[in-house]
Amino acid sequence: MDQEKPPETPICPLCLRPIPPDARQSLHHLVPKLKGGKGGPVVRLHQICHNEIHATLTEAELARAYHTVEALRAHPRLARFIAWVAKRPPEFHSKTPGARRKR
Repeated sequence: MDQEKPPETPICPLCLRPIPPDARQSLHHLVPKLKGGKGGPVVRLHQICHNEIHATLTEAELARAYHTVEALRAHPRLARFIAWVAKRPPEFHSKTPGARRKR
C-alpha cells in the first residue's frame, strides 16, 4: 500500500527558514510586474521578508540590479535584516516599519 508523503515545507530563499503552512507568506516577482516581470519567475517568501524587500528597494532598483535571490541576499540592508530574522521562529511576523527609501 502506497503512503502519501506529506508535502514538504517550503524554505524561504531570502532568510533560509522554513515557511510553515500557518505562516504569513506571499509570492515575490523577481522582476516587478510593472517593470516587465508579469509571467516571470516568482519565489515564495515569508511575508515579513517580502515586506522588507519592498521597504528597502524601489521597483526600478529591483528590476535593474536585484532581480535574483543572490543579489537580494547580498544587499547590505537586507543582509542585516536576514541576520536578525534568522534568529526568529519560522512563523514570526511583525509590522515592517514605514518605507525607509524614497519612492
